[in-house]
Amino acid sequence: MRTRLAFALTAFALAACSRSETPAAGDAKGDTGGTLVIATAGDADALLPPVITGVTGRQVADQVFDRLAEIGPDLNTIGDEGFTPRLAKSWSWAPDSLSIAFALDPAARWHDGRPVRAGDVRFSFALIKDPKTGSTTTPLVANVDSVTVRDSLTPVFWFATRSPEQFYDATYQLYVVPEHVYGSVAHEALKTADVARTPVGSGRFRFVRWDPGSRIELVADTANYRGRAKLDRVIWTIAADPQAALTRLQAGEADFYELLLASQVADVTKGGTLRVLPYPALQYAFMGMNQRARKGQGPHPVFGDPMVRRALSMAVDRAGMLRNVYDSLGKPGRGPFPAALGSADTTIALPPFDTSAARALLDSAGWRAGTDGVRRKGATPLRFTILVPASSTPRMRYAVLLQEQFKHVGAQVELEQVDFPTFLSRQGAHDFDAILAAIGTDPNPGGAKQFWHSAAIGKGGSNDISYANPRVDALLDSASATYSASQAKRYMGEAYRQIVADAPAIWLYDVATMGALHKRVHPAGLRADGWWADLPDWSIPAGERIARDQAGLGAGNR
Repeated sequence: MRTRLAFALTAFALAACSRSETPAAGDAKGDTGGTLVIATAGDADALLPPVITGVTGRQVADQVFDRLAEIGPDLNTIGDEGFTPRLAKSWSWAPDSLSIAFALDPAARWHDGRPVRAGDVRFSFALIKDPKTGSTTTPLVANVDSVTVRDSLTPVFWFATRSPEQFYDATYQLYVVPEHVYGSVAHEALKTADVARTPVGSGRFRFVRWDPGSRIELVADTANYRGRAKLDRVIWTIAADPQAALTRLQAGEADFYELLLASQVADVTKGGTLRVLPYPALQYAFMGMNQRARKGQGPHPVFGDPMVRRALSMAVDRAGMLRNVYDSLGKPGRGPFPAALGSADTTIALPPFDTSAARALLDSAGWRAGTDGVRRKGATPLRFTILVPASSTPRMRYAVLLQEQFKHVGAQVELEQVDFPTFLSRQGAHDFDAILAAIGTDPNPGGAKQFWHSAAIGKGGSNDISYANPRVDALLDSASATYSASQAKRYMGEAYRQIVADAPAIWLYDVATMGALHKRVHPAGLRADGWWADLPDWSIPAGERIARDQAGLGAGNR
């Protein structure tokens, strides 16, 4: 779920802090009200933070649930500099830095009216820590040993070791959920439990309804402890595919579509009511090559050989494909990172496009051309499938281009086009040969560890292609352990270079993130790790509202 912009920093002390924040509530001049309709082609997979894996679910949950503190727009992850209060109005570090006590805002309430308490924080941590929950966040809080309750408003986080990102681990990775709502559900059943489909949180929006495959609706929590959201209502309308979602926007049935393609810009803006909204993102796309046999434990019969992986990387015209799909608005992939990430090293040399060299490399690896045009090594053909989500137009187009280009070096490729839930299921089960993946990384070294560290292979991890290199593991661990931003970047750069040398993937593009937005809507924030982070402060001026904006907040909102 991000390109980076330069923002001003607000300094905070590391050893102890006490801070306040002015709620972004609407005033009496009519700056609150209106309905924002977001058109999307992907439904949520879940709405409870610990079990969400898809972006739509994350967008919704980020409005309904709060963290203890929120990261700053510069995405600093070392210490607590730049973080601002949310459920915690202040916090203090122990003298040995092995614990942090958070003082909860006594005004914070769950949407059912009950107060937020330290026990909820302890429960939320236990939820993501439990392997039975199956949360992808579990490896990211490994350094948090436990959460205790000093009193009803003071949860205390205890850490196994001192580390630069203790505060980040305790806040950015943890959404607080109410124990009285979810505590009676077995952790392994949470993803499918009815109660998890009707979330109760403390955020500035509250849940109204989820009609799977059709609509998700939130309304402003008018008595929220941080102030009322400026919008009355936010609706995600789920379309069958990206084109259908865009059509809804152009027909006036929606206000925002987040995945505009370069080829669609001219058509979208010609009517005069919509504008292109570029926004920052930490997302990148690649063709990952499974290092292990499909559903097996041994090496993959094709991709287990690094010479084959490198040859396939050299067989594709990455620049040409980028122009074909994104025209002049594309951003080339630079490696196992988005180019806008603070630790990115865009000087890394990727394998060049050279089909002659690719063929020679395959020859030297023992893959001989057959009379049918398909190479073989002994009885094994150079044949594999590419798993691709049918909901992603760019990845679908890339898959066709890759299939054609691999043919020129003797590789026979079949495309497996599946719906998004099936794609996610098979991705997590390692049930593929190659996969067209588009991932959003966290802003810290731990984000890379989620996908490229050997510890992230297996259940609960996101290293779906089973890539492993001890040197990369050590470098990523060192980057996570240093308190120096420059040293962390150096370690990350070395790790990136090693990953590129191992060629576990073909780096295709940074996800070109731009949306189409109705001119009546005034966005705010557009933070790098999610354009929706400041959605409660988006607004529609009173004089620019339309009929659907007058619907009101509905029954049951306090």
